[in-house]
Amino acid sequence: PGNTRQSLLTHLPASSHNVQPFLWKDEPLNDDLFLYPPPFGFRGLQSKVAELQKLVNLPASDSPQPEKAAGKCQRCVVMGNGGILKGLELGPVIDRFDTIIRLNRGPLGKFSIDVGNRTTIRMSYPEGTPLSWADTDPDTLFVTVVYKSGDISWSSAMINKLSVPLWDWFFFWQKVPDRIPLKASKFRLLNPHVIRETALDLLKYPLPRPRLWGWDQNIPTLGVSALTLASLLCDEVSLAGFGYNLSQHGAPLHYYDQLPMSAMLEQSMHNVNRETELLQRLVREGTITDLTGGIHCSYCHS
Repeated sequence: PGNTRQSLLTHLPASSHNVQPFLWKDEPLNDDLFLYPPPFGFRGLQSKVAELQKLVNLPASDSPQPEKAAGKCQRCVVMGNGGILKGLELGPVIDRFDTIIRLNRGPLGKFSIDVGNRTTIRMSYPEGTPLSWADTDPDTLFVTVVYKSGDISWSSAMINKLSVPLWDWFFFWQKVPDRIPLKASKFRLLNPHVIRETALDLLKYPLPRPRLWGWDQNIPTLGVSALTLASLLCDEVSLAGFGYNLSQHGAPLHYYDQLPMSAMLEQSMHNVNRETELLQRLVREGTITDLTGGIHCSYCHS
């Protein structure tokens, strides 16, 4: 039980033993949640977060984690959106996992032969969320990730079925959905400690610091953050569709569009090389399993 988490804890401080994946309505927010700005915390956003907390989650006692049968190993798969998924026809394998975590707008439909057609959790920030909701399972959970203050207002608007405040549109770098057709009970607010643990403890990034311009490349991708979340929900964690081969500039970045791998060279928030090194180490240690070989492929020639 908890095999992946127990293995991760060998890389983490003692405080990580009690990290909760989500924030609940009936649990007070600790002061350390306000030490840093998003996505590492909620500094300066106390009132907004308190308001959202009332909306986004039921009391913890009424909101169990994804169903877990007694004595059964809970197997998670985190679905990356990598082009490596194209043509592998892993859909039937993916659908056999107990918990399937999908990221941002990774679509199903005509791609289901490669990526499956079930979704347990869709984890996203506003700009990454599907403009047209295609997850048909009524029990799908939406995990909202706060990267900036406007994300909180957007989340409140989605739950209340309201329009996004006009002012917040200025903070979105691409179009965001006007609506997510889920009940309020199906929304979860990711605990910023999940991002902080991923960045500071697993990836060994420096503490966040104020900057007038640019980024420190200390913000983890949603995929690696989802791995941390999965370790809190499941006994065994696998990944599919992960791995950036930046030497293949023309290779497809995603399984669902024509964006080339070279597009990753233009981003400035994430340290892809550091993340790759971490994931390779975790696969070699047996902490996680890589189903598609994009991270560490023991049977590949190169």
